[in-house]
Amino acid sequence: MDSFLRNRSALLDASRLSILLVMVVLNVALPMARAQAGAEADDACVAGSMTNLISRRVNSVNVSAVAAAAPQGEGVRENEKGIAAAQASENTRTLQEARHWFEKGARKGYAPAQVNLAILFLAGWATAPNAGAALYWLREAARQDHALAFFDLGILYMRGCGVRQDYREAFSLFQRGADAGDPAAQMNLGYLYDQGFGVAQDRAKAAGWYRAAAESGVAQAQYNLGDLYARGEGLVRDDHAAFIWFQKAAAQGHSGARVMLGYFYAEGRGTAKDLRAGYMWLSVAALQGDQRGNAMLRDLGDQLPVEQLEESTKRALSLFESRNSTSPSSLSFVH
Repeated sequence: MDSFLRNRSALLDASRLSILLVMVVLNVALPMARAQAGAEADDACVAGSMTNLISRRVNSVNVSAVAAAAPQGEGVRENEKGIAAAQASENTRTLQEARHWFEKGARKGYAPAQVNLAILFLAGWATAPNAGAALYWLREAARQDHALAFFDLGILYMRGCGVRQDYREAFSLFQRGADAGDPAAQMNLGYLYDQGFGVAQDRAKAAGWYRAAAESGVAQAQYNLGDLYARGEGLVRDDHAAFIWFQKAAAQGHSGARVMLGYFYAEGRGTAKDLRAGYMWLSVAALQGDQRGNAMLRDLGDQLPVEQLEESTKRALSLFESRNSTSPSSLSFVH
């Protein structure tokens, strides 16, 4: 565990490069970091939270059943046809058809179709990747005060995709999206306040925006809010509140929150001490590929009887397999 203290700065620097950002300290230093929304996508210009309503699988695209996020009008039918085409299993042809319908809807001025078309350009599906074209269509949607477009534009300015990187512009766009009620924009606005990017650092305001997104069910915001409670940054330190928010994020499969739960249970912080539960949560995080709790996992393995180790391992494997069997690809698209 001492190595985490020695490597804290290096870990934070590396986290910032991957946009997964701040350590939490228990009785030992924990290898965790706060993050912005949508950092799991395969392409630097396509954030997971930009694309949270349509999820691409191996041979098809799965569309979530949600209400339209914009007023009904011209272009609605074309957008729906684009979504229907994206659901079919023959990806190459049907994604080209989806692009055709999204473009028709976009040219009729329907904001969700404009956002969908922009994501196609960013992801390079049925077209060459083109951040400039994506920028154009997102700006068209933003002119209609379409909340989702503000978040997506903020991502482009934050990452310098098709534009020069500009945290102040990203802040302005996330603010507009957050004020309009978009949880992903609220999450990232909190992140900018948290880190002092494009605005003066203010962790009390960061906590407020994280809470808004967390209450909407954004796992990363739940984790980040728990981190602030655990560190007493922007909020009065409250281990039990931290535990509750980590628990909510962990239930959604957030590996970092699962590592934190493992530490909290192992140390009896914010909850009753339970070494078996600690071992289980650290194990399932490790199965997800998050190795940051492995040292504690080994320590707990030395303390627990064999039968308790076997029980905790079985539970971790069951939890991992139940989530893994239904989890979509991290690269997906749109609204």
